[in-house]
Amino acid sequence: MESLRRVLQRLELKTLALLAAAGGAVWLFLSLADEVTDSETGEIDRLLIMSLRTPGDPADPVGPRWFEEMMRDVTALGGFTFLTLFVVIAAAALAFYRKRRQAAVLAVSIALATLANDALKQVFERARPDVVTHGSYAYTHSFPSGHSTLSAATFLTTAAILSSLQTRRRAKVFIFAIAILVTAAVGFSRVYLGVHWPTDVLGGWTLGAAWALLARLVLGLWRGGAAEAVGEAEPARDG
Repeated sequence: MESLRRVLQRLELKTLALLAAAGGAVWLFLSLADEVTDSETGEIDRLLIMSLRTPGDPADPVGPRWFEEMMRDVTALGGFTFLTLFVVIAAAALAFYRKRRQAAVLAVSIALATLANDALKQVFERARPDVVTHGSYAYTHSFPSGHSTLSAATFLTTAAILSSLQTRRRAKVFIFAIAILVTAAVGFSRVYLGVHWPTDVLGGWTLGAAWALLARLVLGLWRGGAAEAVGEAEPARDG
């Protein structure tokens, strides 16, 4: 009985921590959105985006040509086509290994994140940067950055799912480090290529992180097992 009580306490603390973190991410997004709407971020946005351009030539990003091409490759990791393929393959692999709940949470959360991002773009209707030449094709509104939102939601949700299947803390840290690194690289590439203001990317990161936290919370509550809720490894089968 005492052991069960300790498990329930850990479950409650885990749930509250995830709710608090998700709420904090949403609050940061709304605060940033308010600043963007009031045009209070324009100066810092211009300063940061121009710092990545050759002085006197807004059409030329700093660095060698190969680095610019590399940034185009990196930015594709946050594109709709790549992320759709990634989610389909990841969800199929999870289902193949009988992790059906995880597969469902991943697919549904990313689908909802995509719809939410598209809706928010229509709400804010922020124009793309007009002070530099765009290094990549862009045709939607600017805030929040879709690449940043969906890469954060996709890679962080996947990391949360994979880490819940691990027992070693070192493995969990490694998984999240890779997810954060790729997400950060995609966001940086959007500013470097001049297709997003820095605050667009920051807004996308906070929104995507909120989705990932909520997805992890839903997964823990859905499974209903103490091991999943406190982040311990699952049994081999999860049918």
